[in-house]
Amino acid sequence: MHIIGTAGHVDHGKSTLVRYLTGIDPDRLIEEKKRQMTIDLGFAWFDLPDGERVGVIDVPGHRDFIENMLAGVGGIDLGLLVIAADEGVMPQTTEHLQILDLLGIQHIVVALTKIDLVPDDEWLDLVMVEVGDRIAQTRFGEVTICPVSAYTGEGADALVETIHQKLAELPPRLNVNQPVLPIDRVFSIDGFGTVVTGTLSKGQLQVGDQISVQPSELQGRIRGLQSHHEQVDTAYPGSRVAVNITGISKHNIQRGNVLGLPKTIVASDMIDCWYNHLPDIAAPLKHNTDVKFFTGAAEANARVRLLADEEIAPGQSGWLQLILDQPLAMSQKDRFILRSPSPAQTIGGGLVINPEPTRRWKRFQTSVIQQLETRLEGTPEDLLVDAATSKDPVTIQELQANTHLDDQTLQAALSTTLEATRLVELGNGRYWSSSAYYGLSQNVHSELERFHQQHPLRPGMPREELRRRVNVAAQTFNSFIARDDLTASNQDLVRLASHKIMFSAEQEQAIKTLVGIFQSTPTMPPSFADAANITGEDVLYALIDQGTLVMIPPQVLFLTETYEDMARMTVKQIQDTGRIDAKDLRDVLRSSRKYIIALLEHLDSQGITRRVGDDRVLGPNAGNYLG
Repeated sequence: MHIIGTAGHVDHGKSTLVRYLTGIDPDRLIEEKKRQMTIDLGFAWFDLPDGERVGVIDVPGHRDFIENMLAGVGGIDLGLLVIAADEGVMPQTTEHLQILDLLGIQHIVVALTKIDLVPDDEWLDLVMVEVGDRIAQTRFGEVTICPVSAYTGEGADALVETIHQKLAELPPRLNVNQPVLPIDRVFSIDGFGTVVTGTLSKGQLQVGDQISVQPSELQGRIRGLQSHHEQVDTAYPGSRVAVNITGISKHNIQRGNVLGLPKTIVASDMIDCWYNHLPDIAAPLKHNTDVKFFTGAAEANARVRLLADEEIAPGQSGWLQLILDQPLAMSQKDRFILRSPSPAQTIGGGLVINPEPTRRWKRFQTSVIQQLETRLEGTPEDLLVDAATSKDPVTIQELQANTHLDDQTLQAALSTTLEATRLVELGNGRYWSSSAYYGLSQNVHSELERFHQQHPLRPGMPREELRRRVNVAAQTFNSFIARDDLTASNQDLVRLASHKIMFSAEQEQAIKTLVGIFQSTPTMPPSFADAANITGEDVLYALIDQGTLVMIPPQVLFLTETYEDMARMTVKQIQDTGRIDAKDLRDVLRSSRKYIIALLEHLDSQGITRRVGDDRVLGPNAGNYLG
């Protein structure tokens, strides 16, 4: 499916030619028929000799309606410039050519209409030379000019064949699995509800898809799809499509909104862009200039911020940050047009490079310009690395949405960047630039080194505290720790793999003394405070962390083997007698009530015992201690 756009002066027979080629009148408004002038976008289609269906967008030609033209011309593959043979090139022709150039249209064909009205062949030859010379001065260079009459049909077959040849030279539409439909019409049909139309790009839509409309973020579902009045289950990139939506009222959608899959298109009131100032504009573009901004089917008022220049002279290019008066939905590499409000004229256009800047940049920042230049001119590998240089790793779908690479190019670039270690895969299909990954690595290791220096006898840093300090999402942090060879971790603590607890000779002697005391009265151990007085709190906590001691609430300490023996004996007594109370267990273990109550409450919390009145019975987790 290809789309061509017809542009030309109001009197050049543009709509008449479309009617002849398609059998469809593109002028649908009463005022258009009354004034015999295209005011808004018109739509039609015809079939090429090989059966391919070609969509036609008939855009207004009169200078008063140039801005309506911009709502439809952005999605075309080929420009059909209509010039009347009895009048020749008109002033609007230049602006139409400029707009087609700025929007990146690769090919145009000239339809020289009304040849039935020229006096002779010599006149026709002169007009063809004039048209050819004028277009040769533009980026399009030498173009095919097709003389044609929409009244007699002369030249129509040759025009269709020329269109066929030019379209065959175009590469297929890019499909990056991120469908974008700039909405150029909204209406409702009784019994069906809301319908929107547009030219689909960058992906396909299917009946049943969940969709969202930006910038409102309203969500709905595709009830039906039509392309040129035919019901389809799937609409492909490059096709004119009508989408029947459920869940969103037509009153909440307007021309310029963008339909896509949820969370795949961003809306912003600020963009970074590469801009070309037209050479025949009288004045340079200056900082803080007010302009009108057009992209897709949308428009907004905007203020210009020059990022790298004092001004941009006619014929020159530069970096802009545009501040819009309303959020618009855009993607990277979308084309745009700028027009001056007064006098009303097209002054330039370019490419959206960053559709969602994080802030207003300071002017003349080298780092900002370098990053934008990478997005503009970088290799596919450069684009992937740039897209993956983010706060958190990104999925392959997010990489594709940010780079607009097709599947084959994306996979090739991904393999290259992974092999060159410019990207790191963190598992679950998420990728991160090596600079972002090693930045996190440095932060984690620095925090752990600092922690170990401050707490040399602690086995590790609490996991959540470390994550908060390095300020990354839990999924990113856990994925990093899982693959980092320089750290070791358990569920609660993280340490440097090289970290080992080392006691001094004095501390070793204190530990030996403390263990001796525990062993002398194992079921009636010293208090936490008394134990800390012997070894110091840091050493005491290290013994707990190492498993030499067990601490149960409220700060009751036992040697680990003593605790295990007491738990086994408690379970055995219950197994033998069916239940036990604190008094009986105190006698069995030769301990005091303080320690027995602490032990039983701890065993209850572990599910080893279960309290029934003043007694304990076996709990669900007692099996580990059964003989």
